[in-house]
Amino acid sequence: MKAQIELTPSVPLRRRVSAQAVVASLALAAAIIPGRAADQSGAQTAAKFSTEIRPFHVNIPEADLADLRRRINATKWPERETVTDASQGVPLATMQKLARYWATDYNWRKVEAKLNALPQFITEIDGLDIHFIHVHSKHKNALPLIVTHGWPGSIIEQLKIIGPLTDPTALGGRAEDAFDVVIPSMPGYGFSGKPATTGWDPPHIARAWVELMKRLGYARYVAQGGDWGALVTEQIGVLAPPELLGIHINLPSAVPAEVSKALQSDGGPPAGLADDEKRAFDRLDFFLKHGMAYAQEMGSRPQTLYGIADSPVGLAAWFLDKFNDWTDSGGDAEKALTRDEMLDDITLYWLTGTAISSGRLYWENKLPFFAPMEIKIPVAVSVFPAELFQAPRSWAERAYPKLIHYNKLDKGGHFAAWERPELLTTELRTAFKSLRGDKATALNR
Repeated sequence: MKAQIELTPSVPLRRRVSAQAVVASLALAAAIIPGRAADQSGAQTAAKFSTEIRPFHVNIPEADLADLRRRINATKWPERETVTDASQGVPLATMQKLARYWATDYNWRKVEAKLNALPQFITEIDGLDIHFIHVHSKHKNALPLIVTHGWPGSIIEQLKIIGPLTDPTALGGRAEDAFDVVIPSMPGYGFSGKPATTGWDPPHIARAWVELMKRLGYARYVAQGGDWGALVTEQIGVLAPPELLGIHINLPSAVPAEVSKALQSDGGPPAGLADDEKRAFDRLDFFLKHGMAYAQEMGSRPQTLYGIADSPVGLAAWFLDKFNDWTDSGGDAEKALTRDEMLDDITLYWLTGTAISSGRLYWENKLPFFAPMEIKIPVAVSVFPAELFQAPRSWAERAYPKLIHYNKLDKGGHFAAWERPELLTTELRTAFKSLRGDKATALNR
């Protein structure tokens, strides 16, 4: 079944990677293929106007939701795991409990209504439809901000930060802390298009985001991202368009070359590391040895994952494994996110048919993950305790010559905007404070 999207009439307006290669380059290989809910009324006609921005509305057919429930109920379950913990993956009982809820009590229409309450748009960039949320602040001189999600996340991750960022006074904040917020769906994800050819890697996405912000008319802006969004945001920083004032990331590419070499050689940490550097080394070492199987599969053979495109429970298990590992939850994601929040994200992938297209980003990527990118513009870094690794300040200072903000938080994990929206909001206000005002121009660089 294909999800249906309503488009209002137009208005002007890892790379292939083996286990050894992954460790050697610290690359989370990637492949992006824009995933849009397949059937889009009038999309082909509108596509001819390559710079137009068209209002967008989500309307998933009830038949697609019925088919989802039918497939969940028809799941052919394996036997239970042979251990009493999650060392073999998501336990059978956990998945069966989630599946029962998904098929009976979960209501997609709630998150669909949340999305449709926000201004959403589609525009074509480099021949591909790009979906994005664009919320203007009511406050004068709001600072434009483009926020990029990652995998297995989506625009669902950022919904909680839109209100606090665009309307800070509604929550006791200050008008001068306001942002205009732009949240695009990466190619191959959500309601964006799926590339039919290769080449949509993080640098290409970064160029597309620069074009998007130009198209929206912003003469100055800042950018933020985590996971793949961090790498895309850093690539915007590498491009350093004159409109870009600075960037904020919560998964920094800041691992020094000697640390990367030591991780590759498997001979232990380099001599002379400080305590926080040694902890970061140990976390990276563990992740690269025991947490990279998903990236190796998507980085080498993303097309082979037919099972997660055909089975909603297979897709949910694939994602829940990461939610459990990457949230600040002690291995139980429901301590950090609600069932509905996780199912909103998983269901978005299912209804848009983007399980495979999103994973291709790992195949497409050619950049070393975690390696410094020689960014010369202002950079802000927030480090959350349950992130894949906690980049020490010393590493961040070496990687980013113009580090304008660094902070270690005491709560939160990989999905910062989703898990701890209040903390990330505060970080963004603080990080970009010096880039605001009449003097906040490209000359700050």
